[in-house]
Amino acid sequence: MRSTGILLSCFLAVNAFGQNKPFQNPVQRAFRNAYVTQQGETLLLTDAITQALARSYQIKGLQTQEQVAVNDRIPANAGFYPLVTGNVSSNGGLQNINQKFIDNIRPPQVQTGLFNRTTTAGVNLNWTLFNGFANLNTYKRLGELIRLSQINTRVSVEQTIADVATAYYDVVRQLQQLLSFRQALDISRDRLELAKANYEVGTRSKVDYLTAQVDYNADSVTLLTQEQSLKSAKILLNTLLIRDPLTEFAIRDTIIAKPDLNLEQIRQNMANNNPLLATAALNRRLADLDIRLARAQRQPVVSVQTGYNFQFIDNQGGFGVATGRNNGLTYSVAAAIPIFAGGNLRRLEANARANALAAEYQQANQEVVLQQAVAQTFTQYQNSLALLNVEVQNYKIALENIDIAYDRYRVGNSTAVEFRDVQRNAVAAQARLFTAEFNAKAAEIELLRLSSTISQQFLGQPEVPSK
Repeated sequence: MRSTGILLSCFLAVNAFGQNKPFQNPVQRAFRNAYVTQQGETLLLTDAITQALARSYQIKGLQTQEQVAVNDRIPANAGFYPLVTGNVSSNGGLQNINQKFIDNIRPPQVQTGLFNRTTTAGVNLNWTLFNGFANLNTYKRLGELIRLSQINTRVSVEQTIADVATAYYDVVRQLQQLLSFRQALDISRDRLELAKANYEVGTRSKVDYLTAQVDYNADSVTLLTQEQSLKSAKILLNTLLIRDPLTEFAIRDTIIAKPDLNLEQIRQNMANNNPLLATAALNRRLADLDIRLARAQRQPVVSVQTGYNFQFIDNQGGFGVATGRNNGLTYSVAAAIPIFAGGNLRRLEANARANALAAEYQQANQEVVLQQAVAQTFTQYQNSLALLNVEVQNYKIALENIDIAYDRYRVGNSTAVEFRDVQRNAVAAQARLFTAEFNAKAAEIELLRLSSTISQQFLGQPEVPSK
């Protein structure tokens, strides 16, 4: 494990890395650097996404269900193949006989320990030749269930990528904010040292010195609170990576939002690739197949049965055959035609049509919901980019203003309250800048997820058409 420092340039809020350094008064405050030491190995976004996808229990569970659906899609499960069974039975008994005959011609018969046995063995075949094409539609339905399970897996994969990417950039934001508060604390320390020096030489009152000390303590509390926020963000990311929540790691990244996402392209990609729309379309096709299966129950069922049986008889007592060997081939062809089922078949078909109509409504509703989500998210994306441009300018002005205010405070041309207001404005401007960056990036990630291009963006995987 190694320690990595992160450098924040106040002008552009860009991270660089180095070792912790002791406090030094800067010559120009606008170029003051703040440092944070991070423990652990450097974590890249692609590595984080790869780990999450490989370890996610939800994805593993869906992949298992996908394999079950693949196993189920065989012709025998749809009823295409005959059912062949082998049967063996052996019936026997041990008897004692004490018989007297009416005609008195034969003498009485007394026997003990007589063994009688009948053994039958055979092979039987039962095959449904026609059932209203139910077997064909069942096989098609099993194929659609495979595609449905695959799409459900892809939904989970894309959601996991979006969650990890958002959590990762939240860690970046919290780290940037921590650097900002540490920089503010350094400025408060400068002010405290200056107020103390002025108080000791008698050019400032003790009130200024105590006020500077209170503000320094307040900034120290803010810094500690932000350190907890950073830890919480890292715990969330570690949880998504399915590892110890307290695992230490370092991040060398900045938040850079794409400024050129196109709304029409996003809508087109969503219509072609979004797995939720594909799921709705598959559910509609499954409902149509259910209608065919319900109608198939009105059709005649033609089946054939055949078998070859062998029978062995060993009868040691009584009358009839003493020993025998029988074998032969049997067959039958049967047709069952449904005539009356109390309206149950009509009920099943009506329900199937109703479910198909509901699936059609759900598909239309899913399109409306996704269109609304895209429009709303794209509006947030554009607004965040606009705010980001404004906040960059505000932050430049705030940095310049804080140097001017510090120099005025140092020579006694402004009060501590005025300087504190300028300092607070600079910190608030930087916080708004980080928030605008993160919001733009979060909206970008959500748009990539909605358009189902997020795997291509973060992992370089090609788009998979859903329809």
